[in-house]
Amino acid sequence: MNLETGPLTIDLLHLVLIAAVIFLVITVIRINAVTKAMIKTGTSTPVEPSANPEPQPQPQSEPEPETPIEQPASAPTVEALNTDSALQLLGLLQKESRFIDFTQEDLTDLSDAEIGAVARLIQAGSQKALAHYFTLVPIASELEESPIEIPVGFDPAHYRLNGNVVGEAPFNGTLIHRGWRVTRCELPKIAQGHDTTILAPAEVEL
Repeated sequence: MNLETGPLTIDLLHLVLIAAVIFLVITVIRINAVTKAMIKTGTSTPVEPSANPEPQPQPQSEPEPETPIEQPASAPTVEALNTDSALQLLGLLQKESRFIDFTQEDLTDLSDAEIGAVARLIQAGSQKALAHYFTLVPIASELEESPIEIPVGFDPAHYRLNGNVVGEAPFNGTLIHRGWRVTRCELPKIAQGHDTTILAPAEVEL
């Protein structure tokens, strides 16, 4: 045995063993990196690790549909109340027929004949006032208590159906009331400053 070559041989063996261990460690690290990459991407194809791996694109979620904002329902338009015409008409009926006096009078102690006589005067005066300022026509041309047919598409504002209303028009029934419609309204103009709430002045005998 050549003793002089012994230490050199041992050093070479150590270097080979150290290189093998380093190579084994590197191989294990690479295998672990590849395994982690496969688990992360969910693929069965080995993925070589990269020093600067490119970021994986994130799946874009579809935007949620916008919930429409409910607009508050607009309130119906209400016209300003004007009572002048109604008060004017009451004043005219009072003037022509003492209509308000009749409706406000206590008729408990009057007989039917007395009430009938007063009613004739009220009816004549009211008829005169209405005919002077209004034109009234019946809605139904048929006579009351006569048969009538209500056609398809009739206006509910024109005909009020009573009794057993079943099915759809046309309807056949008996006319109970002809109804009324105004075709002319010519109330006199109200003088500026006139108080329409005064339907009749108080009368004083001197």
